[in-house]
Amino acid sequence: MPWLSDPDLSYNIELKINKFFLSIRIHICSSVGNSAMHRVGSAGNTSNSVRPRREKRLTYLLNDADDTKHCAGVNCLSVLKPSESDNCSYLFTGSRDGTLKRWALGEEGATCSTTFESHVDWVNDAVLVGGDTLVSCSSDTTVKTWDCLSDGTCTRTFRQHTDYVTSLAAAEKNSNIVASGGLGGEVFIWDLEAAVAPFTKTGEVAVGDSSNGVNGSGHVTSLRTISSSNSITSHTNQPQGYVPISAKGHKESVYALTMNDSGTLLVSGGTEKAVRVWDSRTGSKIMKLRGHTDNIRALLLDSTGRFCLSGSSDSMIRLWDLGQQRCVHSYAVHTDSVWALASTPTFSHVYSGGRDLSLYLTDLSTRESVLLCTEEHPIQQLALHDDGIWVATTDSSVHRWHSEGLNPEKVFQRGGSFLAGNLSFSRARASLEGSTPVPVCREATFSIDGIPGIVQREILNNKRHVLTKDNAGSVKLWEITRGVVIEDYGQVSFEKKKEELFEMVSIPSWFTADTRLGSLSIHLDTPQCFSAEMYSADLSITEKAEDDKINLARETLKGLLVHLLAKKKHKFGSQSSSNGEVTSNRSITVSRSEVDGNGEIDTVVYPPFAFSTVSPPSIITEGSQNGPWRKKITDLNGTEDEKDFPSWVLDCVLQNRLPPREHTKCSFYLHPCEGSAAQILTQGKLSAPRILRIHKVVNYVVEKVVLDKPLDSLSSDGTFGPESVDGSFRSGFKPWKLKPSIEILCNNQVLKPDMSLATVRTYIWKKPEDLVLNYRIASAK
Repeated sequence: MPWLSDPDLSYNIELKINKFFLSIRIHICSSVGNSAMHRVGSAGNTSNSVRPRREKRLTYLLNDADDTKHCAGVNCLSVLKPSESDNCSYLFTGSRDGTLKRWALGEEGATCSTTFESHVDWVNDAVLVGGDTLVSCSSDTTVKTWDCLSDGTCTRTFRQHTDYVTSLAAAEKNSNIVASGGLGGEVFIWDLEAAVAPFTKTGEVAVGDSSNGVNGSGHVTSLRTISSSNSITSHTNQPQGYVPISAKGHKESVYALTMNDSGTLLVSGGTEKAVRVWDSRTGSKIMKLRGHTDNIRALLLDSTGRFCLSGSSDSMIRLWDLGQQRCVHSYAVHTDSVWALASTPTFSHVYSGGRDLSLYLTDLSTRESVLLCTEEHPIQQLALHDDGIWVATTDSSVHRWHSEGLNPEKVFQRGGSFLAGNLSFSRARASLEGSTPVPVCREATFSIDGIPGIVQREILNNKRHVLTKDNAGSVKLWEITRGVVIEDYGQVSFEKKKEELFEMVSIPSWFTADTRLGSLSIHLDTPQCFSAEMYSADLSITEKAEDDKINLARETLKGLLVHLLAKKKHKFGSQSSSNGEVTSNRSITVSRSEVDGNGEIDTVVYPPFAFSTVSPPSIITEGSQNGPWRKKITDLNGTEDEKDFPSWVLDCVLQNRLPPREHTKCSFYLHPCEGSAAQILTQGKLSAPRILRIHKVVNYVVEKVVLDKPLDSLSSDGTFGPESVDGSFRSGFKPWKLKPSIEILCNNQVLKPDMSLATVRTYIWKKPEDLVLNYRIASAK
């Protein structure tokens, strides 16, 4: 996969270092006894744990465009040809946006009929098996199976891998067998029929979640191995449950896999620069072939399993005779890494593409080669379909080119062919000398357009807006608490627009953001996400008192999970016990005194936190079981519980409970300006919410000066009392006839009334010591 730079040295060096230190740590633990090792590895043993348990996060992905299109590079392709029951051809695409899509192919175009959404990271490869099953792998370390003709149902999730899963291989004539490979040298051979586990709450089957290999119900599933006749032999009463066959031997990452039609032979390649051949029935090594000088990125086997084609980052294509265990031909066609290969049914010609943007057709016997077309982006994968070839690139769009796949000789008849050399530098030298071949096809015969992916983002100071730029140069402003674009500035300077939108305001960083999936991902981590509050008046929430504090994360979570809560209420309802306790269907009871803020759970979603149902965001999170998952907020069915969601999320939305928060108060001194005739109100330190506005401090000073209130309006700990700064004019205060004009200063700078204490401390005070504010009477009105 081209998401790591060739030759991927930095990642693999880091991986080796991590493994080295891990082996040292295990050795030390084992030397001091089994009990010590158990303490290190036990997640439940908190008393002996050195580091605190990291809470699971909740992420939501925002989308303002057509959800039927990919918004990031397409990593894989697979074509399902018409069946007797269905006369339609389908194209399946897997993308870096974390989704797969099914396209119904017709004469007038392609229609996205289903989006398969469950992976939480890049989809790296996908294969079709048995005519009705789609298998995909991802950087989220999982392999998933789907009912490919359904509405997007994930039927099984395999969690055997411990690192990115980069490639898959399937047996054409044995629909049960699929192989997966990834970083860290892991290669597994799966028998899909044998890998049966009970359904989880979310409707998926999770395989490999339990450390002991026994499925959640306590039953042990059967083990099956592939016999030489391709029949399945059952082995019952295996204590570990279903375990895939492991092909052990790779010391480094695996980037490419291929399998013969019967599924008895597996070939792999990666950063070791060698082609490895395995007996997929047992996982045993057969041979190791060397010849490439860089990473192997693509592999193909002919139907008999004798001949193998390999494409490498050394820009070479090699043809191997596995019977003779040697390379019989090498083809210098490309000027850069070869990432994709596809052969004609007779294995007489090969189509190849890669980082040089070029798609070549090469006759394997005569070595004649022709440039079929050039793309605008590096080519990731190829899929032949009748007389055309689908091309996936690092762009979100997919193109189909005329390839004469059924009769490739016709392409050579158009002229422009050349003889492929056998040394990699020969093509590069020819390119430098200006003899680059002319492409046979100028335009694609068909295109499935994607949408531009977001590549740059900046969280603005108000911590509710995020400025983004996509790979088409369009700059947009998002309101992340509603998940909508509030301004589309078009193609303008991102840096200049960021400067224009600067606000002198200080709000705690309650979320993080990234654009890895081509969309805007917002991450919430507890307890940091609950650190930001605003007054309801500043959010224009008319349904609440203007001085009510609004926790941004809590209200955002309520907006995200409003569909879940509605369905939960409809299915189960909430029960209130007579002793004033609130009980939810989560079977957790909390007394009203523990509920944050007040005695009632406010389930109302206010306008600044109402997410769109037209382009609803997707949630990525993880509960106590089943691993990470992804789903649109409108698809939540109400049965999700602590097995699916982090406990802190459910505590927030179901119980109105928030974790303890730090730094919500701001300490400061309030003194008259030097030389001012104003009286001294207090000698001690004051404390108030960080979000308190300066006009509240003005009111406090005015109240003291005009009414000459005693200082016992301050609480014993020096915080503003309930009838002073934070609410002095709500009740009991009589208006004056002559109101003095009070100015509040910091560092000799007059402060604006709408500034918060946090803003003053950050932009005016700029010191670690407690804030010092001064006041003076400017004039009388």
